[in-house]
Amino acid sequence: MTQPPPPNQPPGPPPNQPPGPPPQGGGFGAPQDPPPGFGAPTPPPQNPGYGHPQTPPQPPGYGYPQTPPQPPGYGYPQTPPQPPGYGYPQAPGQQQPGYGYGYPTAPVQHPVPPQGGGRKLSTQAQIIIAAAVAVVLIIAAGVWYAAGSGDDPADDPKASAGATGGGQGGGAPAPDGAGEEEAPDNPRAKVAFQLPQPKITDTTDVNGSWITDKVFVKPGVNSIVGYDIAKGTQLWTIPLPGQVCAASRHVKDNKTAFAFEVAKRVPPKNYEACTEVAALDLAAGKLLWTKSATGGKAGDRKVRFSEVTVGGGTVAAGGSDGGAAWDLATGKERWKPVVDSESCYDMGYGGGENLVAARKCGPYGSQWVTIQNLDPATGTPVSSFKMPTGVNYAAVVSTRPLVVAANVGDTATDGSGISDLFSVDEKTGRLKVKIAVDSGRFDGRCPTTEVEGCRRVVVGNGRVYLPTDEHEGAAEYGNTNEIVSFDLTTGKPTSDRADAGERYSMWPLRMDGGDIIAYKSPPYDKGGQIVSIDGATFKQTVLLENPGDKAVRDAERAFTKDYAEMRYAGGRLFISQSMLSRPSSVVPDEKRYLAVSYTTN
Repeated sequence: MTQPPPPNQPPGPPPNQPPGPPPQGGGFGAPQDPPPGFGAPTPPPQNPGYGHPQTPPQPPGYGYPQTPPQPPGYGYPQTPPQPPGYGYPQAPGQQQPGYGYGYPTAPVQHPVPPQGGGRKLSTQAQIIIAAAVAVVLIIAAGVWYAAGSGDDPADDPKASAGATGGGQGGGAPAPDGAGEEEAPDNPRAKVAFQLPQPKITDTTDVNGSWITDKVFVKPGVNSIVGYDIAKGTQLWTIPLPGQVCAASRHVKDNKTAFAFEVAKRVPPKNYEACTEVAALDLAAGKLLWTKSATGGKAGDRKVRFSEVTVGGGTVAAGGSDGGAAWDLATGKERWKPVVDSESCYDMGYGGGENLVAARKCGPYGSQWVTIQNLDPATGTPVSSFKMPTGVNYAAVVSTRPLVVAANVGDTATDGSGISDLFSVDEKTGRLKVKIAVDSGRFDGRCPTTEVEGCRRVVVGNGRVYLPTDEHEGAAEYGNTNEIVSFDLTTGKPTSDRADAGERYSMWPLRMDGGDIIAYKSPPYDKGGQIVSIDGATFKQTVLLENPGDKAVRDAERAFTKDYAEMRYAGGRLFISQSMLSRPSSVVPDEKRYLAVSYTTN
């Protein structure tokens, strides 16, 4: 595999230089509905807003039956030419043209035009027909409301919380089979342990967190530490010459990989090159090997890496200098960057069941990106798919099936980094379908320059699952949202819809067979939840609910939504930081945590 860098690359920050420090407060556990003043929430005297009956002509709130000719709620059939809900095909005149013409997209169902030659109806007949249509719509809206309303099931931890909408139906199991996670007799959790933040003097990367049946593993300061999975006591520590700067999210046979800096950070520079790659045996608590590479843009110097992953028994690391790879078990080199005639280099890789490269080629200013499914033993492309014009970076959401996210033409203005999802045949490189993800309607995130950095987007059952943006619900205070899906063959939205429930918001963490494991961010007076969403019926089952005590809630809220790593397995939830910021000068005694753990065991 050859991955030389583009010539005349303009200077920029070092590839492993961390972004700005994570925001303090306002994390995924932050209050959705903080009460005003000292007392209980007091509803405003005017404009009760969403969730309350409105006097016409004011529109009712999200989730309430609509008076014709307004459309019913999200995920329900729309009557042309009314605008459909999130992610649904747009009616004629509203369809946004996609990028990269010639790529297949989900077809739009156009209304059938009326046939000419008929007799014009009298005014009286038109009134009668209009009244009949209005009655039908009101009845339909009432049926929909009755099916989707009711008491908040989140108050019952064993209930199927907020489960509405479709699923793949018929009582048949999801295509990817049953999950392994089982609901406990009592899902109410307790705090297993809390790891305080280590002392630091500057913003510090602590990427990566892994669990086995006995150990929780987390980078510290110039170290990797294994903690007892139940008690949080240190079982082993591996000192490192420098700070961890990248980590694989994939594990194979209890082995994973990470990258680290060549030396300790020293003020005021607080930066060292991210050049070293290591394989880690999580069960044994030891390094299998450490390697570095030369070549490509780096020449005789060590190649700098910004990402590392594990796929198909290979450890692959990439960055602006190009990519290199080693055998996971032995550390034998499989390839390193070299210069070729098209100035190509591997920005990074997606791992897991396959190994996929995101490869940039061409002179600066007219570069293009290619997604290559690789033979993990040699780096030889099995298939290639060239991204459309206007794509400068691409993120691999899944390698099997192959799903790629991109911000085409920088049109995603909501900070998500995703304007379109590309479903690609990993064997042939043929594009199956391009799915437009409307800006401001979905809450998946793919950092601009990271190939394997997507959050809150998961793939399974031939579908891609992602959360909608938060919106006002029926409650007086607090937002809510849903998890929905798109078919990876047709590109169309499915009937899948899992409601977070009033004052909760939720997003997917991973697949469990054909089921979706999701986290539910709580309102200010409750703890968060882990739920399993049945991939066939979309029924929710609560697997774990954190305590609602103030001290415990405060610890959960200390983790911000975009910087926290969440791992759940076997009745245990671990939430940890991916980056540490310096103590606050305003609140120097504020409690800060490297990780917290909750358990139902």
